[in-house]
Amino acid sequence: MGTTGQTDGMGQLADLLGALDVTDPGFIADPYQVLAALRDATPIVHDERTDQWLITRYADVHEALRDRRLGRSYSHRYTHAELGRPDPDPRWSNFHEHERWSLLSLEPPDHTRLRRLVTKVFTPRAVEALRPSIEQVAAELLGECVERRRFDLIADYAQPFSMAVICAMLGVPRGDTRQLLDWSHAIVKMYELATPDDMKVAADRAAGEFIAYTRDVMRAKRHRPDTSLVSALVAVEDEGDCLSDAEITSTVMVLLEAGHEATVNSLANGMRAMLLHPDEWARVTSGAVTPRTAIEEMIRWDAPLQLFERWVLEPGVEIAGTAVPIGAEVAMLFGSANRDPRRFVDPTRFDAARGDTAHVGFGGGIHFCIGAPLARLELEVSVAALVERAATVELAATPRYQPTFVLRGLEALHLAVE
Repeated sequence: MGTTGQTDGMGQLADLLGALDVTDPGFIADPYQVLAALRDATPIVHDERTDQWLITRYADVHEALRDRRLGRSYSHRYTHAELGRPDPDPRWSNFHEHERWSLLSLEPPDHTRLRRLVTKVFTPRAVEALRPSIEQVAAELLGECVERRRFDLIADYAQPFSMAVICAMLGVPRGDTRQLLDWSHAIVKMYELATPDDMKVAADRAAGEFIAYTRDVMRAKRHRPDTSLVSALVAVEDEGDCLSDAEITSTVMVLLEAGHEATVNSLANGMRAMLLHPDEWARVTSGAVTPRTAIEEMIRWDAPLQLFERWVLEPGVEIAGTAVPIGAEVAMLFGSANRDPRRFVDPTRFDAARGDTAHVGFGGGIHFCIGAPLARLELEVSVAALVERAATVELAATPRYQPTFVLRGLEALHLAVE
């Protein structure tokens, strides 16, 4: 009986892992039923296809984000050969250079030092000071959209809005938005679980061009300093320590890519959710729920980042009672964790007033998103501007998701407004 039950359980997990198919349009359209079934079946499972340990439940994801025995990289402790891993593919050298000093990839002591220097510049107070200019950009772009009565929230508003904000912060021309968008869209494809070589070629080329562009911006700011973030990063110093050119380059690039992609997808995914639940949107438009409260549910319910990896760096690591060896890669399923009924009451219900900031939409631990204050401000301003300028908002077409899993976002969100 025990053997039969064990075999049945293994078969069930195999079926569930098979259903977690990031190339299946049906799964991409709605991954949450599969994630819920996997979460109910097990808190952790090894996926042989990707050689990752998938973590499905909130408490274990929360703990894994903060466990210092795990890291975003392992190269500061081990060689690739020591962990039985291949060397980085030299074909993608520009992308690897782009990642080398990314806050998302570093571990202490490098991460500690770099984050300390960046946070001296990129503070919540500095972000809040941007509110008037962000509100002005939102009013300008959304005003144009509402005048047309039908528009794509992503292409016509969210992308140019997010890029305008970031360009102003970095101190680069707003006219460079299209080029920066193209680079960002190409590079982030490298974070998916199944990226074909042609997309990797495009991503590596984009990374090389973006690196060269950023270095040109840095040289210009050194020659003629201003109030921009790049100028501040060039000048920042703490007890004689400062940022190298390579560190500034990676920091600028990750702020633009992560900030832009996450903000655009959070807004579009969240407004899709709102308009699929018109009673919840009515609570926002009536003033019963503030935009600041509503955006937390927009992020939780349909997370823009579905998966985040870490590596096991030390012996003796157990996750949900399962021993996970040194060199193993764990993949935390944020979308699953954010809908775990062990943490969130009635988690499949979209509740604009929930206001629970404990979701893992911004990660956690030392790699908690440094741009979270800016993302929250941009989302709050955008929702408030839409409430102010449109008496009614409805979906004008059925939205479709991009064929990606790790970064979850829509191809378009066509709206009709009055």
